[in-house]
Amino acid sequence: MADLPDEMWRQILEIGIRSSNLTYKDLCCVSISCRRLHRLSNDAVLWSFLLSSDFPHAEASVSNGTVSSSSSSLKSMYRIKFDRERARKAAAHRRAVLRLESQIAGHLRNLQEIQMKLNEETEKMKAAVTELPNLRKVRQASVALNVWQPEVIRGWQKQMVGQCVVPVDARINALEMELRLCRQQIAGFDNAYVTSNPVLVINMLHFLNYVENYVKYLCPW
Repeated sequence: MADLPDEMWRQILEIGIRSSNLTYKDLCCVSISCRRLHRLSNDAVLWSFLLSSDFPHAEASVSNGTVSSSSSSLKSMYRIKFDRERARKAAAHRRAVLRLESQIAGHLRNLQEIQMKLNEETEKMKAAVTELPNLRKVRQASVALNVWQPEVIRGWQKQMVGQCVVPVDARINALEMELRLCRQQIAGFDNAYVTSNPVLVINMLHFLNYVENYVKYLCPW
């Protein structure tokens, strides 16, 4: 390194910046490596190139004399604009994270609602399945009353039929229809639950990715 003159090192740094291979962070790292590079990295030309490359709109301020072309002024200007840009991107990441959090919360609410409706339909189906055998027994007893039966059995059948306050056949038909409807509803809710879960996982992955980028951007070093 000591064998190369300052002008050569200055050109190396300039070529690196012009070709976009040397960034602001790289130049800062170079500047702390030794005193000589610290002095060379503060050259106004280098910071002018960085400004025009990373913040093209700032070039006009330098060209028309609004900002001093000294290395300290250009470096300070770059730092200010870099901090503003970092804050802007951090705010954009934060908004994206909040938006994804809201979407995930919405999917969770949707899944909970599907699960609740699924449980309701399952309970309806269980109740119908439990009631149907009893109603069929009542219908059998009602039919059996039309034929001769021992008095004890006949009395038991009359009691069973008398306890049923609704028409047996109509109730059986209604329950069978309700069972078919419950099965359809449960199949639909199962499908909706399975379909919603991958969406939730994808959104959570996006959320984690945004959080990771957000943290990296807040702590670039």
